[in-house]
Amino acid sequence: MPKPTKGPRLGGGPAHERLLLANLAAALFAHKSIKTTETKAKRLRPLAERLITFAKRGDLHARRRVLSVIGDKDVVHTLFAEIAPLVADRQGGYTRITKVGNRKGDNAPMAVIELVLEPVTPKAKSTKKAAAPAAEKPVEEKPAEEAPAEETTEAPADETTEAPAEEAPAAEEKSE
Repeated sequence: MPKPTKGPRLGGGPAHERLLLANLAAALFAHKSIKTTETKAKRLRPLAERLITFAKRGDLHARRRVLSVIGDKDVVHTLFAEIAPLVADRQGGYTRITKVGNRKGDNAPMAVIELVLEPVTPKAKSTKKAAAPAAEKPVEEKPAEEAPAEETTEAPADETTEAPAEEAPAAEEKSE
């Protein structure tokens, strides 16, 4: 038996909550952004993200599963034809919730839930880490070649300075 969610339902029983979230999801996909209460937005996010994941699959079974939740064929077509290609590269996080203050009438906390349709940019941290070692390697090699020349001028009889001096011509032969 499925375990019900904790706490009170949104405005009534579980059937009412399911229909309310389905209508909110349809409005979100039709308008790309909706203003609602924070609680409804937080409950809508997992449903909307799951439906977008189905739309990214794009097959007939996924379309029928989305149609079982959202009854409007036009909204489902919009989801599969327009929204899914825009978020195809995104691994998750298709929605954004922004708090916008309290409602005038009953002081309920309001939020805007919108679709994140901007193209994905690769993380800067991973590119910096990959570029940093490549930039450091030539820098490390140059001081290694310069350092033995300085050490040989100071102490020519030392055995440790002779070993790097022998490696330097081998490195030059490899580069030619």
